[in-house]
Amino acid sequence: MAIKMATKGAIRNFHLPLPQAVYEALCAEAASLRQPATVVAREAIEAGTAADLDPSLESAALELLRGRKPRR
Repeated sequence: MAIKMATKGAIRNFHLPLPQAVYEALCAEAASLRQPATVVAREAIEAGTAADLDPSLESAALELLRGRKPRR
């Protein structure tokens, strides 16, 4: 995976404060997988989850935030 990412451009660091419970869950998952927490977090961010918004709902929310009436 590191090779794939390296070909897309430079890897940048990003500091993300996490609630204690999320931090502990991340650390526990990393320990169970025997991988660094940064690897687990990066893969989760890249893959997304079932909790992600669907595209039409996300689009409607963004339109509301921009002050437009959502399309139906």
